[in-house]
Amino acid sequence: MPTVSAHVAQTLAGHIDHVFGVMGNGNAHFLDALERSTDVSFTAVRHEAGGVVAADAYHRAGGGLAAATATYGAGFTNTLTALAEAVQAHVPLVLVVGDEPTSGPRPWDVDQIALASAVGARTYTVGRADAAATTVIAIEHALSYRVPTVLAIPYDVAKLEAGPVPAAPEPRLPTPLAPTSPFARAAVDDLAGVLAAAERPLLLAGRGAWVAGAASALGELADATGALTATTALGRGVFPRPEYDLGVTGGFGAEGAMARIREADVAVVFGASLNQFTMRFGELFAPGTRVVQIDTAPAATHPHVGGFLRADAASAARALVDALRSRGASASGWRESVDVAGLRARDDGDGVASDGRLDPRTVAARIGELLPADRVVVSDGGHFIGWANMYWPVASPDRMMMVGTAYQSIGLGFPSVPGAALAKPTSTVVLTTGDGGGLMALADLESAVRVAGGRGLAVVWNDRAYGAEVHLYGLQGLARAPMLIPEVDFAGLARAVGAEGVVVRGLEDLDALARWASLPASDRPFLLLDVRISATVVAPYQEEIIRVNS
Repeated sequence: MPTVSAHVAQTLAGHIDHVFGVMGNGNAHFLDALERSTDVSFTAVRHEAGGVVAADAYHRAGGGLAAATATYGAGFTNTLTALAEAVQAHVPLVLVVGDEPTSGPRPWDVDQIALASAVGARTYTVGRADAAATTVIAIEHALSYRVPTVLAIPYDVAKLEAGPVPAAPEPRLPTPLAPTSPFARAAVDDLAGVLAAAERPLLLAGRGAWVAGAASALGELADATGALTATTALGRGVFPRPEYDLGVTGGFGAEGAMARIREADVAVVFGASLNQFTMRFGELFAPGTRVVQIDTAPAATHPHVGGFLRADAASAARALVDALRSRGASASGWRESVDVAGLRARDDGDGVASDGRLDPRTVAARIGELLPADRVVVSDGGHFIGWANMYWPVASPDRMMMVGTAYQSIGLGFPSVPGAALAKPTSTVVLTTGDGGGLMALADLESAVRVAGGRGLAVVWNDRAYGAEVHLYGLQGLARAPMLIPEVDFAGLARAVGAEGVVVRGLEDLDALARWASLPASDRPFLLLDVRISATVVAPYQEEIIRVNS
């Protein structure tokens, strides 16, 4: 007779194809049911936070509902940082966990509902009579609100017989928010008039535009208006014509491109939250730029926004194209007058910095030349995030993910690799991480090597420090000793778990990457490059932070 855990597993299996996590007392029966009675695959990681991170990356790279699992108590509390990141990044995810028995907490139990709520995740607890229905509700909540949801199975309920698994109704999801009300239609018509009259129009898109499937419509709108385009860090590649795209805005952008953005007379923003980094701490647009934001958020998310339309990005972009066509509007011609490639040029550094260690800009530029074209880049958090974002272009937003930056966390890099590798099973997965975050996530170096195999590459920017702290607080005169890390042999650690590890002290050492990239993935191991870089080179985005905080 099916158990409560089987009801959860089989109902969830109708909406997912993969679960990541660590087995323990609280989720043993769920994992048993998942393995025995469903076609869902389970990938083990080595730390519970890594299960949520891998599921998060699996969604960002492949879409759909993500799923992770952990036991109760310590297993659950280990997930909280990763859970907070997924909440702030709007990742639809179901985290199946054990929980205290219905008879009351044991000495090792904690108030898991309160802890999940504290980071923004709602909990649904299953019972013997409603396990399938409660699972559907949790799925519906995660998908409707694009937020992680905790599905808890009390310890004394997990293996109770619950009868045949009932046919569960499909989740009811909200339809895209189209601009169909009289007010919305008037706003679209007004904005179409503004764009038709604009001499220097700019379109800016974020990850929300990609999630909405707006790429094609945004391309048509850019063509219809003659607009230059730009994206947030998580929206790169959403516009279909890179020859007119100024790249990522903010500190990851090239100075020439950012200067040209300030010349725009109208800027329309699709599916981007306009955080402080995207907005260059308020300096992205000139005071005279008319900024209009289109988003599903309840209201504008930055004080520089002068007009706001609450709508789905794809629906709004299509409506604007139709409105421009009905007006007989012609393109501005601005983008044809701009040398976009020249504006996106970057400083490739000096090869070797003043302290004799490698200049990370030079290394990043060379690695960018050697990487396979079919790649997915996953990034940990830390000072080094500037290098991959500036020098390693990707084809679309589902091929660049920064798991940790929404919550300003480090240490989530290595477990991102398994999720991305399984979501993109033919692509090379490239991790960029620092020595601080790499050490924090070290348990799942093994997971990355085991799952990604020859499709996996990790670049560890080893500057013997917590670089962001050195560049911000070291300059303020704070004691540097807590900011420093002894030089760690990451190449040796990688070899210990079956990877090829290479210490990179000179550019010639990157020949190992060239050889690796020339081989079929089936004929090569996971590769880790332990890049010994200088801590004296400051990323441009970090210079902005220093300027604001000085």
